[in-house]
Amino acid sequence: MKIVVFRALQLGDLLCAVPAFRALRHAYPDAEITLIGLPWAGEFVRRFSMYLDRLVIFPGYEGLPEQPYVLEATERFIGNMKAEQFDLLLQMHGNGTIVNELLERIQAKRFAGFKFPPEERPGEESLFPYPETVHEIHRHLLLLESIGIPSRGDALEFPLYSEDREAFRVLNLRLEPGEYVCLHPGSSTPARRWPVKHFAAIGDHFAESGKSVIITGSMKEIMLAAEVQQAMRYEAVSLAGKTTLGSLAILLRNAGGLISNCTGVAHIAAAVKTPSVIISMDGETQRWAPLDKQLHHSIDWTLNPGYPAVLQEAVNAITL
Repeated sequence: MKIVVFRALQLGDLLCAVPAFRALRHAYPDAEITLIGLPWAGEFVRRFSMYLDRLVIFPGYEGLPEQPYVLEATERFIGNMKAEQFDLLLQMHGNGTIVNELLERIQAKRFAGFKFPPEERPGEESLFPYPETVHEIHRHLLLLESIGIPSRGDALEFPLYSEDREAFRVLNLRLEPGEYVCLHPGSSTPARRWPVKHFAAIGDHFAESGKSVIITGSMKEIMLAAEVQQAMRYEAVSLAGKTTLGSLAILLRNAGGLISNCTGVAHIAAAVKTPSVIISMDGETQRWAPLDKQLHHSIDWTLNPGYPAVLQEAVNAITL
């Protein structure tokens, strides 16, 4: 059996789909399961090879911001996917208003996904009303349950391998597990970033208590991490641009806690069970906040835009 999942999104989006991938693999242990995703997702597919067999890179489509849209490339993509003759295509990219027409052209034997009510079109019997108020993890589990695939739990995972441990070792960090906190000031867009001055202040709070402070980030976030570092009164170590995804996960697993924007790193912390305080600048905590409310504290900045509240949550959540 050939199954293809369309979810051409970023790290946090894919991590929140892992429980659905797990359920899909348990339901079809011998199927070839393909992810249609962005170029970076090759690393994700390799890490989750127990659930996904291969990646097909999505070239982009009009109305989707993740990839530049070139009509000729998209038409070739549709032709190649149609030739695959998939048994099942799962649309896990959104509410379907943009991508459903595109994916229908792949002509899989069965097409399941979401539609945004009250839209009703002929031939959409296997598309289901988009549950707007449901957590991102549960949304896709509900989709699978609607086509007869039972859930295998909603816990996140982040498998670690020998190369991850080696990548962490070569960082040569002299850190005792639990004796440091991680700050992650980056996010996909500036509007979703908690202010630098607040990250610096909360870093100083923990440093003043005698704890080490580590600032994390991608290559694109090196300057942002440096801004936090320079705004602090105490010393902090920036590892922005220096970690692999796996070594970052080990760093987080060993940390006493994480203070982060609502971004992919928050979901890694949830997967490795590190206490965290997650600041949601766009008010979507119901959709994206980690499910374990005892271990992870999420703050909706649109409702409670005050540094003292975040500091108090951090003190309560992170016991070093």
